[in-house]
Amino acid sequence: MSTIDQRTDRPTNELRTGLAPASVGLARRSLGNIVRLPSAFIPSVMMPIVQAIAFSGTFFAIIQIPGFPTDRSINWFMPLAVLMGCGFAGIGVGFSTIRDLEGGFYDRLRLTPTPRLALITGLLLAALARAVIVITVVLIVGTLFGARLTHGPLGLVPLYAAGLGIAAIGTGWSLGLAYRFRDMRAAAIMQLTLFLGLFLTEAQTPSFVIQGWLDSVVRVNPLNNIIRLARLGFLDPDMTWDHTWGGLVAVVGLATATLWFARRGLDRLDQV
Repeated sequence: MSTIDQRTDRPTNELRTGLAPASVGLARRSLGNIVRLPSAFIPSVMMPIVQAIAFSGTFFAIIQIPGFPTDRSINWFMPLAVLMGCGFAGIGVGFSTIRDLEGGFYDRLRLTPTPRLALITGLLLAALARAVIVITVVLIVGTLFGARLTHGPLGLVPLYAAGLGIAAIGTGWSLGLAYRFRDMRAAAIMQLTLFLGLFLTEAQTPSFVIQGWLDSVVRVNPLNNIIRLARLGFLDPDMTWDHTWGGLVAVVGLATATLWFARRGLDRLDQV
């Protein structure tokens, strides 16, 4: 039986689809694009692999810095590459949303009798699934090139936590921009902000050798704590709560803020 939503004058259905099944359905549709459009997903896997190999080979002498926390350059650069790939896994769903907005398909999704939140949570689930693929593949390749855990399998936990966190942050940020711009103008902003956010940290060198204005930026950039969390299982310092809590707080805080940004953007889109 159909009714009319008095707030939006849009048709609704009393037999609404629940949040969970709607989210799973949208996630499956998004993941199906990996098969239908592999060219849109493969770069998010290949880019971090190339980055990890190139950086660890070009800057292998970085381990000679006194006090450097590992004797393998791949241990330093591979977690950074993982985060970059996971960030693009989140941004990828933003790209697909822009295509749906430009093609008119997103208007059909908005008219379906499902909770509005499913339009975000479904894509978030898809981004997290893509991030798991990225982390696993890059980790396997990194291991083949000499990356080694310094704290056993437990060291994988912070890497996956940081990677999934960046994917969630990238999803919220990219969706928020997509809902506001509604065209490919948002794509450049998504990519540029991700690069700036991750490289304005101790991405290349430890913080104790960074000087000048970059040192000030690194100290206040919350993404720096997430990079530290990702590297924790591959460096010499012990995996203690003191070395962990900052990254977890940054993940939760930034993911909450960006997903709220996406929800506000979706609300504004509904008013157009």
